[in-house]
Amino acid sequence: MREFKRQSRVLLIDDNADHLRGVKELITLESSYEVVGTTTSANIGINLAKKYRPDIILMVNMPEKDGLQALQDIEKLDLGIKVICLSGYDDADLIFRAMKLGAKGYVLKTMASAQLIYAMDEVAAGKIYLPTALTSRFFEYFQRSFKEEAASAEENLLTYLTAREEEVLDLLTQGNNYKGIAAKLFISETTVKTHVNNIFQKLQVNDRTQAVLYALNNGFANRRRAKMAV
Repeated sequence: MREFKRQSRVLLIDDNADHLRGVKELITLESSYEVVGTTTSANIGINLAKKYRPDIILMVNMPEKDGLQALQDIEKLDLGIKVICLSGYDDADLIFRAMKLGAKGYVLKTMASAQLIYAMDEVAAGKIYLPTALTSRFFEYFQRSFKEEAASAEENLLTYLTAREEEVLDLLTQGNNYKGIAAKLFISETTVKTHVNNIFQKLQVNDRTQAVLYALNNGFANRRRAKMAV
């Protein structure tokens, strides 16, 4: 007996009513997808997503919320809906943020209608779709953003230290042992070891050598001088 395969169901969200009708007609005439709903409202679109549980949402800009916020709200529903962003903007930052929030495809309005259907086919098959013209730009931006985020995360680790932990780390960088640090700060060696363990955890290192190297490589001495000068 031949197994029946259900049509993939699509919900369309577009703040431009004329464009919305055009996209619906295109999908109806040139594909086997079933359009289960259309709306020009982001809020209504989210409610329709809950009601119909479509396989794909084709989403453009919206009046109440921007596309990224709506995308985030749809992802929070956790219904396994695949979202394709249809946009007039080829801005690399916008594409990156959309994909980071969970979009499975990104298509420009200026591209041929056949490419939109192809993008839907790819996403329906469990793939990610980006037009060739946007792929290299996206990955360049992704690599640059990843490096910037990594660098920012590293720099911020030092800000997690308390004032006392900074004092202990400062003395470690000067070559003092635990006994010497305890004497200079008028605290016990046990307390010094507690501070040092906290420093290790916050700087994500395993020993005092790594902690000192991290401090030196990330401008700790300059930070300390700047604070002392205030």
